Amino acid sequence: MQLHDRVRTSRTVRGTVAAATAAGVVLTLTAAGHAPSSSTSPVRQPPAQMSAVGGDALGRPGPQTGAGAPALPRGLSALSWIVSDADTGQVLGAENPHWQLPPASTLKTLFADTVLPKIPQTATHKVVESDFDGMGEGSSEVGVMPGQTYLVSDLWLGVFLRSGNDAVHVLAAMNGGVAATVQQMQARAQALGANDTHVVSPDGYDMPGQVSSAYDLTLFARDGLKNPDFAKYCNTAIAKFPGGPSTKGKPFEIDNTNRLLTGFDGVGHYPGLIGVKNGYTTNAGNTLIEAAQRNGHTLLVTVMNPQNHAYEEVYHEARELLDWGFSADGHATPIGTLDAVKSPSGDAANPSAHASAGTAAGPWSATASSNGGSSTTTYLAGAAGALALGTGGVLFLRRRRRRSR
Repeated sequence: MQLHDRVRTSRTVRGTVAAATAAGVVLTLTAAGHAPSSSTSPVRQPPAQMSAVGGDALGRPGPQTGAGAPALPRGLSALSWIVSDADTGQVLGAENPHWQLPPASTLKTLFADTVLPKIPQTATHKVVESDFDGMGEGSSEVGVMPGQTYLVSDLWLGVFLRSGNDAVHVLAAMNGGVAATVQQMQARAQALGANDTHVVSPDGYDMPGQVSSAYDLTLFARDGLKNPDFAKYCNTAIAKFPGGPSTKGKPFEIDNTNRLLTGFDGVGHYPGLIGVKNGYTTNAGNTLIEAAQRNGHTLLVTVMNPQNHAYEEVYHEARELLDWGFSADGHATPIGTLDAVKSPSGDAANPSAHASAGTAAGPWSATASSNGGSSTTTYLAGAAGALALGTGGVLFLRRRRRRSR
């Protein structure tokens, strides 16, 4: 897609935002991390040999659990998944966790690990058209507009809540450009021991050769949750994003596309959910990383590309694996570790080194919400809300829900 085509598409979408805002509806996308995949895709088999980083069992194909583990949930269809304890680093169960697969927007966790600590949240940036250079056709957008000045905190809300590739590219431009950011992300992945990951684009857009794995994505989430800013953004269910000319300057609401966090679309909020990141592209299918806390334990679950194409299946499988993990944690023999590579120290290779001290779960070891109601966490640090246009997605209107407080 040429730049003028991208601009025309963006202006059309932003005009739709204004009309929808006036009509009292919220714009949502079928491709914002929960779109159904094609039901005719061929059966895929894992590689005969995969990395055994973290433990020999993690390199074997098929489901793996340790002695004393409860039975796995029936009907799991994801090509790859992993359940681990964020505090101890113990892997409780997994299936093909080192299978290199397209990550979709879950790769934005690595982008955040790399860039979030480098640019002050109170910094501002006036957006120019060249900031969007290289953004893929059909990219998800939060509605960042050229000529408008944004707080960095606004842009991160766009990244985490609406998976906005436009916000990613603006932040990458502030970080020295896409090429430099990709290089830094690759270095960060290697420093964390995420050897399955090859970064081509900073936003997770489908690109030839861009892959990660459930194991690596879990490393990125665990690293990110040590950073209070990352933890805050990924736990934000509702926020405001600055409006522009099409909304007469009025900010409007954006909702997080992570359905286990918001409880929207019949998925239901998961008790104690910290949140992290969801994603969807044509090649990746649905991908999801979740973190939740219960009884002082923080678990991480990563699910990649369920082959059951029921609506919101990725969330159902993640919910079942979280329940299974809390039952297994402390009772089952671990099958591996997330600590195969020692976490890098506070140097140039580790922009997340300022993370708060304590457990691997960082600030969430003591402060994560554990109530069973709908999450309504809102951070308004100069922020306000808009929309996303997902890869291959279909735009539709959804009436604004009433939310319990």
